[in-house]
Amino acid sequence: MTGFFETLIDQLREPLHDEKIRHRNLPLLKGAMAASALAAIADGTITFSQRVRVDQVLQTLEALKVFNPNEGVDLFNNYTEAILKSPRSGRKKALKAIKKVAKDQKTAALLIRICRAISEAHGEPTLVEKIEMISLCSQLGVDPKICGLNVNELGLALD
Repeated sequence: MTGFFETLIDQLREPLHDEKIRHRNLPLLKGAMAASALAAIADGTITFSQRVRVDQVLQTLEALKVFNPNEGVDLFNNYTEAILKSPRSGRKKALKAIKKVAKDQKTAALLIRICRAISEAHGEPTLVEKIEMISLCSQLGVDPKICGLNVNELGLALD
């Protein structure tokens, strides 16, 4: 009988463990989807390949695998719809979610790399997409070079 109870207790603990991980990683999910939305909507349109890339991000990042991909897609859609409806307040909402999780350089750089992956999903990122990513780097205090962004090619001065 002891084996039965141990198995039952283990099965009951597993969902609690997953819920703890989900709770801890929820700000990252929101930040990643907000960054994805900023990158995808930067040029005014969201391509099918960018939507596919959002799914790939959700399925690839270990910290996000605990979530149903539909949760991430819903967040992505909410952010993009908010940006389209009211660019200023929608962007502010997305940046708030990003800054909430981007407290260290490693996470901030990860979010920029996610933006880059979304922007490159349909080929070479547009000038507007590149400016969006560099602007985000500036706001998060991330050197664009460590994320593979070349500021010099845009002729921008970030000083």
